[in-house]
Amino acid sequence: MSLHSASHVVQSVKLFAGNPINDSCKKDLVFVDFVGLCAGKISKKSSGGGRRRVGSVNSRRNHFLGLAASNKNWASSIQSVLDLERVTNASTKQSSDLKPKAANLADILAEKGECGVGFIANLDNKASYGIVQDALKALGCMEHRGGCGADNDSGDGSGIMTSIPWDLFNKWAHEQGMGSFDQLHTGVGMVFLPKDDDLMKQAQQAILDIFKQEGLEVLGWRPVPVDASVVGFYAKETMPNIQQVFVQISKEENIDDIERELYICRKLIERAATSAAWGNDVYFCSLSNQTIVYKGMLRSEILGRFYFDLQNDVYKTPFAIYHRRYSTNTSPRWPLAQPMRFLGHNGEINTIQGNLNWMQSRETSLKSPVWRGRENEIRPFGNSKASDSANLDSAAELLIRSGRNPEEALMLLVPEAYKNHPTLMIKYPEVVDFYDYYKGQMEPWDGPALLLFSDGKTVGACLDRNGLRPARYWRTIDNVVYVASEVGVLPIEDSKVVMKGRLGPGMMITVDLSSGQVFENTEVKKRVAQLNPYGKWVSENLRSLKAVNFLSSTVMDNETILKRQQAYGYSSEDVQMVIESMASQGKEPTFCMGDDIPLAVLSRRPHMLYDYFKQRFAQVTNPAIDPLREGLVMSLEVNLGKRGNILEVGPENVSQVILSNPVLNEGELESLLKDPFLKAQILPTFFSIRKGIEGSLEKRLYKLCEAADEAVRNGAQLLVLSDRSDELDATKPAIPILLAVGAVHQHLIQNGLRMQTSIVADTAQCFSTHQFACLIGYGASAICPYLALETCRQWRLSTKTVNLMRNGKMPTVTIEQAQKNFCKSVRSGLMKILSKMGISLLSSYCGAQIFEIYGLGKDIVDLAFCGSVSSIGGLTLDELARETLSFWVKAFSEDTAKRLENFGFIQFRPGGEYHGNNPEMSKLLHKAVRQKSETAYLVYQQHLANRPVNVLRDLIEFTSDRAPIPVGRVEPALSIVKRFCTGGMSLGAISRETHEAIAIAMNRLGGKSNSGEGGEDPIRWSPLTDVVDGYSPTLPHLKGLQNGDTATSAIKQVASGRFGVTPTFLANADQLEIKIAQGAKPGEGGQLPGKKVSAYIARLRNSKPGVPLISPPPHHDIYSIEDLAQLIYDLHQVNPRAKVSVKLVAEAGIGTVASGVAKGNADIIQISGHDGGTGASPVSSIKHAGGPWELGLTESHQTLISNGLRERVILRVDGGFKSGFDVLMAAAMGADEYGFGSVAMIATGCVMARICHTNNCPVGVASQREELRARFPGVPGDLVNYFLYVAEEVRGMLAQLGYEKLDDVIGHTELLKPRDVSLMKTQHLDLSYILSNVGLPKWSSTVIRNQEVHSNGPVLDDTLLSDPEVANAIDNETVVNKSVKIYNVDRAVCGRIAGTIAKKYGDTGFAGQVNLTFTGSAGQSFACFLTPGMNIRLVGEANDYVGKGMAGGEVVVTPEENPGFAPEDATIVGNTCLYGATGGQLFVRGKAGERFAVRNSLAEAVVEGAGDHSCEYMTGGCVVVLGKVGRNVAAGMTGGLAYILDEDNTLIPKVNKEIVKIQRVVAPVGQMQLKNLIEAHVEKTGSSKGAEILKEWDTYLPLFWQLVPPSEEDTPEACADYEETTSGQITLQSA
Repeated sequence: MSLHSASHVVQSVKLFAGNPINDSCKKDLVFVDFVGLCAGKISKKSSGGGRRRVGSVNSRRNHFLGLAASNKNWASSIQSVLDLERVTNASTKQSSDLKPKAANLADILAEKGECGVGFIANLDNKASYGIVQDALKALGCMEHRGGCGADNDSGDGSGIMTSIPWDLFNKWAHEQGMGSFDQLHTGVGMVFLPKDDDLMKQAQQAILDIFKQEGLEVLGWRPVPVDASVVGFYAKETMPNIQQVFVQISKEENIDDIERELYICRKLIERAATSAAWGNDVYFCSLSNQTIVYKGMLRSEILGRFYFDLQNDVYKTPFAIYHRRYSTNTSPRWPLAQPMRFLGHNGEINTIQGNLNWMQSRETSLKSPVWRGRENEIRPFGNSKASDSANLDSAAELLIRSGRNPEEALMLLVPEAYKNHPTLMIKYPEVVDFYDYYKGQMEPWDGPALLLFSDGKTVGACLDRNGLRPARYWRTIDNVVYVASEVGVLPIEDSKVVMKGRLGPGMMITVDLSSGQVFENTEVKKRVAQLNPYGKWVSENLRSLKAVNFLSSTVMDNETILKRQQAYGYSSEDVQMVIESMASQGKEPTFCMGDDIPLAVLSRRPHMLYDYFKQRFAQVTNPAIDPLREGLVMSLEVNLGKRGNILEVGPENVSQVILSNPVLNEGELESLLKDPFLKAQILPTFFSIRKGIEGSLEKRLYKLCEAADEAVRNGAQLLVLSDRSDELDATKPAIPILLAVGAVHQHLIQNGLRMQTSIVADTAQCFSTHQFACLIGYGASAICPYLALETCRQWRLSTKTVNLMRNGKMPTVTIEQAQKNFCKSVRSGLMKILSKMGISLLSSYCGAQIFEIYGLGKDIVDLAFCGSVSSIGGLTLDELARETLSFWVKAFSEDTAKRLENFGFIQFRPGGEYHGNNPEMSKLLHKAVRQKSETAYLVYQQHLANRPVNVLRDLIEFTSDRAPIPVGRVEPALSIVKRFCTGGMSLGAISRETHEAIAIAMNRLGGKSNSGEGGEDPIRWSPLTDVVDGYSPTLPHLKGLQNGDTATSAIKQVASGRFGVTPTFLANADQLEIKIAQGAKPGEGGQLPGKKVSAYIARLRNSKPGVPLISPPPHHDIYSIEDLAQLIYDLHQVNPRAKVSVKLVAEAGIGTVASGVAKGNADIIQISGHDGGTGASPVSSIKHAGGPWELGLTESHQTLISNGLRERVILRVDGGFKSGFDVLMAAAMGADEYGFGSVAMIATGCVMARICHTNNCPVGVASQREELRARFPGVPGDLVNYFLYVAEEVRGMLAQLGYEKLDDVIGHTELLKPRDVSLMKTQHLDLSYILSNVGLPKWSSTVIRNQEVHSNGPVLDDTLLSDPEVANAIDNETVVNKSVKIYNVDRAVCGRIAGTIAKKYGDTGFAGQVNLTFTGSAGQSFACFLTPGMNIRLVGEANDYVGKGMAGGEVVVTPEENPGFAPEDATIVGNTCLYGATGGQLFVRGKAGERFAVRNSLAEAVVEGAGDHSCEYMTGGCVVVLGKVGRNVAAGMTGGLAYILDEDNTLIPKVNKEIVKIQRVVAPVGQMQLKNLIEAHVEKTGSSKGAEILKEWDTYLPLFWQLVPPSEEDTPEACADYEETTSGQITLQSA
């Protein structure tokens, strides 16, 4: 594709940062498709979870868009293949400037991907063509793990790495008249070259020159034979010229030296490329004497057809690594396919921005004799334009080329969770020493990852510390080892398999090709750890900071404390609601509703700098972590001091101080200042305004950075930035500490000094968890919050507090305890903030900049927060200085009040900050809807129109070049309201009355209400026929009803807790919504306090009354984009009539995620703004996470259009909608449907008391208390009136603009223009990003909304359902038996049959029997959502999610007859089985993976071993494990029982003892329950382990432990002497 054809596209595309492209940079638009910088460009995400569908690829292809027919439209989509975000740094800048610069988040966000991976290795090191064939076959079976572009033919990438096929190349050499290659001294490069002939010749010449100057001889170029006809349309546009180059290295003899020489050559070529015209089009897939990579932007089944070499049986190799990519953004590029040069990576590195910054900082200190002084020539080591996988690969490559072995490199980069690990601590202490040694030198590359690696001599695989990607392995009788994301990718008989297992969290397996040995986890690590005396070095050099007691009295008097608080920006809310509640309770304060105050930059009141930052969070492409239940993988430890040269090992590298957490008290800071090795230097952070404000802050920051520079050069290993001073000076305000830390951190990175020192902030300006997180994220290693601690002490000593404690109104805490509590809540708050992004370790979070900025201008960002996204611009340094000063002067002015001001940022108060939902607004709205008065609605409209600027859309207004038309010509209100939806508010958070009134109103209008999480009462599914005078005996608590009303929610929500998600619930939905994140608290789970769980709520949620319900932060079946595609597939399977929507929250990079979701076959994408409401959430989450929907919607809409995917999905948006103006704004920005949350509650009676989390709602809207619910004032008619008024307002505005229907304005941003409004703080906001336009969808919004539900294509269930015997059994409730073959591409099998039965008979009404026997390897979600009457048997093995959501029936999984392995030692089902099950039984002869029976409500299961986190969040049912389990058993288990066999006495340390009690099986009823389940297990599976236990029952019974949560303690199964209580009580307890 020539540059010219691309340039017409450029005009319409706006850069990520929001600056339009002007002509001056058009000439720089080099085709930025391959980045010839350091790491090349590689895929960013590889994860195990999608499924292949055999014959359906073609059948599925046409039903998407009918794109195949419309070639002419494709040109507009090709821009997606150009990498437009990168245009500004086109090649001109990079040549000269190799100075380190912070990694840019915008670049990083542009690249994400997930995958399926595997390797095959022959232990006898026998090369054969069979291995290539097997790898290609396995890739084909992973097709569903990848994604396809809009043409459905260009895959996101696939590839294969093997050893070099010398026979094939020698054959070619002979044909060319050359002699055979000297294998020891020849390197082979697989090169992507420019398509253009001239550029290609220039590139080849440059490559030749570099080889020549290095003394290597180029033997020849071989054009790689390919079949271009099989390549998809988009992929062909960017297809490079693919050639192989052969070079001879005569001067080196040793393999490592030869590989190093080739590495240097490649680095020199990459460096030359940065300044050349061909630079972006040259990429080395591999250049090595050992391995070669064949890859491309191809679907996996095409790879072998594209490269003729791979079809040639002379191509022989002893091993192969294969990889199939699913990239979330649809401009995948050829170089981004994997494997990389060392790794095939399935996952996502969440800390990539920090890792890149630290790698850059290391460049000056990396030295090793093996490079013979040439270290400078191989820089840089990271490249933010390449994907995370590429960067991890280049870090690993550097370590390996510097002499580490591959296993050691990966242990160092991706360490396991070794702290408190029961096995490691006891049996392998040297491994713990190894990790301790490296902890302070290399920050972990943290995030879900399955990594396969090879240097040609060793092949291996390892899994991240959380085990968030599936990895199964098996070994056969003919000595071949296989590792893959799924089982069943190759047909192998069980009788030939001698070993079957899975990689657990942090585990590694390697194959040494030369010796043919296989090393499993601990052997590998032990060998690496014994290479050096790490334990000795650690104990002699690593110093722990000893805890120092807290001060026991205040240091300042009350007046001084008040002055300080005023000067540093505290408000009375900060002190009372945040600091004091943390000091008294030891946890973060909870609040409710959303964040409805203006963004800090729009506000008229001064804000602290932190308020301009929003935390980023994990969404789809990787999961949030659960800090509550899975905290064992997390750590807040930090090392202070110089970080040594990572390429050399020695005792001096570990000479550091280790802190257990980053919160220091005054005494601890003091002891750091005294440490003789750290040579700490204090840098005061004040700026002088004596000569005026202009430029004063900037000048002082430069001086501060120079002082830091000098201190480090003089040997200071610790810089303390301090705003502490004995006397405050009115003319010397403190620099905002975040600005100071950021500026020093960035300055030291750019000068290559950052590794020599650590930064500590000693500050008054830090008291909330978000503020700690900001400081750490921008470079501080620890913080001493001296004023917050002083405030805790002052509070504890105040007479008010003393009296409250004396009178028992408040729990008594000592002054030390108050400060301890404060620090404890900061620590748990930090864990939560890390976990939102899926990060486990503070050491990786430090400097990782996991934030977005709203409202700071370029000069501030470039100076202190370089690389962070700030898409709307904002304050300059001088404006920031003024804002800082406005706090500072309060401490010096005479008329300042004698107490702290209340800014009203959290609670609404008259005279405080403006809140969008305020009492006046709700009064006006109530008046309008209750009196059905149009004039009253006009007053409400007027109130909204006159409000202060509150949200971004208030800065925009409408403009039109058309004449107004009469309202009569505009589409009717009844057709507009069909696009309205209400928010997902759960029954439980709000009362039954509110929930049903909203549903009835939406059904009257033809809009859609949302069930929220928590199921739905079936009584609501049929229309009412018994209404008299507005009352119905069916729903006696409601008024204002009409006959024909239905109280069902059209949208039924599937959230991470899966409460109430049964087959019947799913089968009765019009739409199914997968809730990935919630606007008010993205990245966190929901919580329903115990007092809100009434008997009714507990019945709907299959749980126990009064026991709090927590839904986990991640969906345990969505750890990656292809997992999400799988859940969408499951839901389409169980209810093929329901559209599936995915709810996301706005953040930078959401466009990339939305593309992935669209490719995952979702029908609807919902974008929520950060201002959505919630029933209960920590204050910092409500305030500091998520972005405005205006930006999220714009980015999603435009990215989908550029990728040709916009027609596949309906876009729905919600967050703070209040009027028709909001609807029309959202429409112009591209939304098809509009969601109303809080305002719908207000319309039905909510008075915004903001006490939802207390269960005391004064009008019964958000309470479960009977007496309060009786006060509920609303009727469905009120909400109907409201929505009709909104629709009429939309009609009026459309008429004014001259348009007849919403279709005509959707996506038309030309109707928007900036409004002339002056903001208090700055005039530098830039809204061009929101106003930009990349084109319109090819279909109108109505056509998109009315398209058919996306289908799963032909599936096995349809074949079974069309079988007359099966159909008859379902229709007439008779018995049928069937046997079927199954393959790993048959996913969610039985789901559709279950949906059919559930729709017809409900969850329990089916009296027939469907008995199905499957043989083979079942795909994911086997037997999901089963109903009673279905008995499923699988002979073979299964992947993840077996029995997900099952409500009844029975599943039996057993290996084939006479397997070659012991079934009880083999893993035969995958991870997360029985997730959210509400009934039924599962018997597995073999072991299960991680998170077995997570969130199980009532199912019973017997399994012969399980991984980590089993029985997590269980609320009922019974699990029996006849073998070993992993760590963290029964975390969050509040109901149900577990029986675990413990033959070697290792269980106790693995159990999470927070909730459950561990006892022997003493109750006779419990013994019977256990024995009966084992008997059933033996009968159904033929288990030899079970049979042995029954035979020796008296020996084995005492070896079982019973795990009992409090709610089960009085049941007959758990309580030995229960007969003494009366029988009445017993039935109560077990109910």
